[in-house]
Amino acid sequence: MGTTKKISGKAMGYVILIGLVILSWAIFKILTPHNFGSFSNMLNYFQASLIATVGAVGFYFVMVMGMFDFSIGANIMLSAIVGCVFATRFNLGYFGLIAGCIITGAIVGTLNGLFYVKLRIPSMIVTTGLALIYESVANYIAGGVEQTLPSNLRAFGQMPGDIILALVACVAKNMGINVNKYKVLAFILSGAFLGVMAILTISYGSSMVAVTGMASMSRNFIPTMGCFFGLAFKKYGMPLPAIIIGEFVINIIFFGFIALGAPTAIQDVITGLALLIIITVTTKATKGEIVK
Repeated sequence: MGTTKKISGKAMGYVILIGLVILSWAIFKILTPHNFGSFSNMLNYFQASLIATVGAVGFYFVMVMGMFDFSIGANIMLSAIVGCVFATRFNLGYFGLIAGCIITGAIVGTLNGLFYVKLRIPSMIVTTGLALIYESVANYIAGGVEQTLPSNLRAFGQMPGDIILALVACVAKNMGINVNKYKVLAFILSGAFLGVMAILTISYGSSMVAVTGMASMSRNFIPTMGCFFGLAFKKYGMPLPAIIIGEFVINIIFFGFIALGAPTAIQDVITGLALLIIITVTTKATKGEIVK
């Protein structure tokens, strides 16, 4: 009986998610039929969504334990720059790119976890302060110069390389890793996943610019929204598929506004409203509970 309910719950979850995909596609297809929503376009949207999906899957380790991380963007930026430097300046190629990004991401996650546990203050405050430090370190390493990944090292920025790397990360998440009792481990795993996201990001975009003054926070929101999809559909027993499809929906909406020629400010407003709605639906703090 319990198994039947679980299966029916998952089926309902998939119905809702697929419905969101179809609805978002249909709305923009009607509004701009000639330059949106073709099969090749949808494939490109999905490919772009894989980048944020990996980060969202990693962030889920932290979010499911009631913590938060405002250093996501700074981690991605720092990891991408370190990986690029290892790959180009030290001539380590793909090994330097992969190892540099993932190890840096894991180190950042370790620092986040240790400071959070030792200082005993809300994770939002800890990671906000550390994000400023990570931005400064990234700027110092980059020397104020945009770091560009050579074209011969961008296999993870296109199919099938990006799909393979994203699948490896998602399979690792689905292997039953239990971090509920280990907050530091949750941050480390999250950081490593963000390192993988950094590989996909710089490979897809070809370069990374070091920014300061919390400007890296603009990279936080898309992975965060995907992670909230996972939390919302956790009750259906399918957080991972929800994150993957949720990020796809977010990208459909994003590219839909681009097809409409909507100003960036409008896109940001819609993205912000969508994030608020998702947070409202998924976050149910009990009376007297301190939000972490």
